[in-house]
Amino acid sequence: MASRFQAIPLVASPSYPNAVAWSDENLIAVASGHLVTILNPASPFGPRGLITVPNSEPFPIGVIDRKDLFSGCLLPNCLSRDRQPCVRSVSWSPLGMAPNSGCLLAVCTTEGRVKLYRPPFCDFGAEWIEVMDISDRLYEYLTSISFGELDVSCPNHSDATEDIHAEDPASFISKKECKRRKINKGSQTTGDQLPCQGNSENSNSSSGPYIEREGQGLKAVYKLSSDKLEDGKLYHIGPLSKCKAKPLNKMQENRTHPQITAAQYASRNAMLWSLAVAWSPLLQLSSKLCSIPQIGSSVSLLAVGGKSGKISLWRIYVPECYSIEHSRVPTANIVGLLEAHNSWITSISWAFLTSDSSNPQVLLATGSSDGSMRIWLGNTEELLNTSEFDRTPFFLLKEVITADSIPVSVLSLSMPAKSLHKMLLAVGKGSGSFELWNCDISGRKFDKIGSFDAHYHAVTDLAWAFDGCSLYSCSQDNFVRCWILRGSSLHEVPFSSNTPRLRSSTDVPDVFISCMGLAVSPGNLVLVMVRNLDLELLDSMYQKKAQKAVVEFFWIGGQQQDLLSKVSPLVDVVEFPAFPEKELAYWESNILWSLKQYEHLDKPLVLWDIIAALLAFKQTTSKFVEHILLKWLLSSYIGYNMDLSAENILPLVSIRLSKINSRKLHLLNIICRRVMLSELKADQVNSEVQNLEVSHGAEGEQVTMWTELLRCSERELRERLVGYGFSAFLSLKSHSTITASRPGYWYPVGLAQLGHWVALNHERVQDQLKVLSSEVGRHEKRLEYSEHEAAEQCSYCSASVPFESPEVGFCRGVESDSGTGQSHRLPRCAVSMQVCPTTPLWFCICCNRWGSRLAPVTLFSMSEYPSDFKSSTESSVLEVPSKPLCPFCGLLLQRRQPDFLLSASPV
Repeated sequence: MASRFQAIPLVASPSYPNAVAWSDENLIAVASGHLVTILNPASPFGPRGLITVPNSEPFPIGVIDRKDLFSGCLLPNCLSRDRQPCVRSVSWSPLGMAPNSGCLLAVCTTEGRVKLYRPPFCDFGAEWIEVMDISDRLYEYLTSISFGELDVSCPNHSDATEDIHAEDPASFISKKECKRRKINKGSQTTGDQLPCQGNSENSNSSSGPYIEREGQGLKAVYKLSSDKLEDGKLYHIGPLSKCKAKPLNKMQENRTHPQITAAQYASRNAMLWSLAVAWSPLLQLSSKLCSIPQIGSSVSLLAVGGKSGKISLWRIYVPECYSIEHSRVPTANIVGLLEAHNSWITSISWAFLTSDSSNPQVLLATGSSDGSMRIWLGNTEELLNTSEFDRTPFFLLKEVITADSIPVSVLSLSMPAKSLHKMLLAVGKGSGSFELWNCDISGRKFDKIGSFDAHYHAVTDLAWAFDGCSLYSCSQDNFVRCWILRGSSLHEVPFSSNTPRLRSSTDVPDVFISCMGLAVSPGNLVLVMVRNLDLELLDSMYQKKAQKAVVEFFWIGGQQQDLLSKVSPLVDVVEFPAFPEKELAYWESNILWSLKQYEHLDKPLVLWDIIAALLAFKQTTSKFVEHILLKWLLSSYIGYNMDLSAENILPLVSIRLSKINSRKLHLLNIICRRVMLSELKADQVNSEVQNLEVSHGAEGEQVTMWTELLRCSERELRERLVGYGFSAFLSLKSHSTITASRPGYWYPVGLAQLGHWVALNHERVQDQLKVLSSEVGRHEKRLEYSEHEAAEQCSYCSASVPFESPEVGFCRGVESDSGTGQSHRLPRCAVSMQVCPTTPLWFCICCNRWGSRLAPVTLFSMSEYPSDFKSSTESSVLEVPSKPLCPFCGLLLQRRQPDFLLSASPV
């Protein structure tokens, strides 16, 4: 980032809380009016993704008598003024739920619809693709159980059919009736997003009136008639798509609708009308949470809260196999309905409780418009296996009911890693205050830390950072505040005054009127927020039409995490004129903490914010960046204190690489490439690492040492991959299962190329790899499968391609009349080292390697170089899932998109 913030304009303004969400693959979704704008924080002014919310037809839940149209329970439906549906809630799924192993996005609209979208990785467009309509499935389920009612139809009127007359005045709405009240600028969303509890006939479906908002239309009343009805007139309430003096669109003809009472209609409508969505963390049958889901045994739960106070729980399965060429519809089953509250569900939040590894549990926090908040404990095994729709495996842990009945606007859960049984819960209110709870799940103790009058208007979002040490809050009053939790007390602290390349600490525009959401980056070093603009202060010709809101990025890496912490002075670091020494120490501490979090396999590798911060510091002084990284290597890779010098630490790390787990090696490779060797091109590093020409002097020596460390680390990973492939082949041969694997599972291929690589590096590889290569060579001649053939041909001219490098291959070309031939440069697969075909390939955005085959999941979980590959593969090689992760960087592979289309950038 060039300064403390970057303002990215949006063409529509958010209207509801929690309007921004940050995904595990480093994409940001912003709910802005009738659109969902999807941004890449690594290229905020670059291509965008887009979801346009369409108008939907009402569900045919029944017809009512004309005399019941204006009963108390139906007034909210008759008076609702949604001319065009807006986005009410968005939520990202865990990594691995999309067909390309990315994230799915759940979108809830003001029409009560919930749909799932995937990225257009194989469609080459900006518009995201709808893959599932959750609301349609909910309607099918509720219809199958008759909405939980004993008898909803009237026998005398069961054959009522639709007969809409275009000339009937009842089927028209004049333009005069479409006039809308102007509302005050400061209260444009509060009443609509947080309805008050009313005294209607059915409190489950009518919690209170709507505040009329500009830009919305009336709802229409469809007139239905039938010869079998006594009065000949029944009515079905539905939305009017456009507020114009035109006849309404006809409903589906020849369809029967049961006659129901007004209370039944309101109750059914409330059960179908969704308000909030939230994805759970990834759950596995193996009782282990991991960023690399296992095929067939991993699911994520989607919670959908509605006006009825019930939450529908959906079990969404991880795809059986991943592809960048084809899209597959996800498998989803309904778990059941959870009767969470007696009024509208306004907020939902999930957390994963890992205190019991044998039977992990999930926590679900729900908030309602009546001010109540409840905490539920769910059993993972029952959630994954239950098929009883009449009960949900959730147990109520805590219920909080307030006397003032102020609606809950937002919830935020945090499970600090330093305390397995501890849970932190922040509850935002419509009054501008928020409550903080400290919960001990094992002892069922819930202590209220306090209630804080933080804002003047409704709290629109809350976000935890740094393992529950920091809390950020925002509101419609346009304030964003930072809080530090120490023990059982919460204190407000100012934002860090200086950040990388900051021009001025007061360089913030004053055209904002409200902040509708915020989110913290995966590395916890960046805060994103979305603000609405005061259109009266914008230029009416150039700005007012195209800029309704902005997305801002703030650095929070220099944030103090402990009020009583004593920062030690930095040694041998050039002082920054714009940075106090304490703030530099906070940056160092927070970056080291963030790097430490990525050493765990359960956290997807998304290092964009860490790399961006280090590169920003590197532009001013490289010594500070090197100081941080050497300190990280010393604590994570060596384990004891020594002199912080690259000459001493880097060679020692290279010697110890065989004892380091694969995740740390991937992390080291990313830092080497993207930070310390950022001036070098990825292809240059891949092909000629050992022969780089560097400049003389201290800077050239530093580049040489980091390049050598990268070369040793990548060779270590390649040896593990090759050794595992050899031993897996021998193990499969002993079981007489040398056949192609089924989709989604790994199978050793390219044995001839792997053997050539061992021969080229015979002096450097370990003896165990040489023995395995010779054993495979003896059996390889008997195989007739094309996957094991040594001879390769060019995809363009069919010339032979000799094996000379694991990165690329050059065909011998076709000789012309002049005696010279054209040689083609062909990329080799990063996993099998075979020449890649011309079909779409997987691509790593960090090392620029390609892949036609995927690596086995075992590679990414190796704790060290196996002492005996054969013993490590005998029991588990028969069913090994393959994952679209780079074998050298550990990053999510993707299909390379044109520069004008959005793509994720984890680095």
